[in-house]
Amino acid sequence: MSSEERRRDILEKAIRFFAINGMASSTRDLARELGITQPLLYRYFPSKDALIQEVYEAVYLDRWNPEWDEIICDRSRPLRDRLIDFYGKYTDAIFEPEWLRIYLYSGLMGEEINRNYVNFIGQKILNRIVREYHIERGRRADGVSDKEMELVWNMQGGIFYYGVREVIFNAHVPLDKHSAIATAVDTFLIGLDAQLPEAS
Repeated sequence: MSSEERRRDILEKAIRFFAINGMASSTRDLARELGITQPLLYRYFPSKDALIQEVYEAVYLDRWNPEWDEIICDRSRPLRDRLIDFYGKYTDAIFEPEWLRIYLYSGLMGEEINRNYVNFIGQKILNRIVREYHIERGRRADGVSDKEMELVWNMQGGIFYYGVREVIFNAHVPLDKHSAIATAVDTFLIGLDAQLPEAS
């Protein structure tokens, strides 16, 4: 195994380890689980923070598909259709045990990995969705108000928690994923129209 292959193998196994044991787990326990020495682990990742940053990039940033940007901004289609399409594809990527468990564990521990992703989603997805809403309704899209941001977070959070219920809690979800996404999108759009009647 080459040095790069070894590094990648350690990273992939670290992702699984943190997903099962939580982000507070020690690098000593990680090394023991991987069957390597702690000095060897630090040869590839000089600190736990450096390793966690690479976990973040591998699990979250590297899974972002640039085609999703195009879906959200494709003004040849109604915004409702774009959002249902985007969230269908996005959740195909994130509704996995490792992704969800690491996100939840890092949030409970107050890790930067969680805060960074929340900021990433706010800028990459949610601000853009609200701007596209105003553009579709013939309004200027200069900025996003606190009320608008809260409404779009409600949609994002509802869709996310659908995945938590199904994947993490193994709970019965009465609607299939597509129907749940469509319901969340409709509720968001109706909510914005009701809260901001001048935008209708």
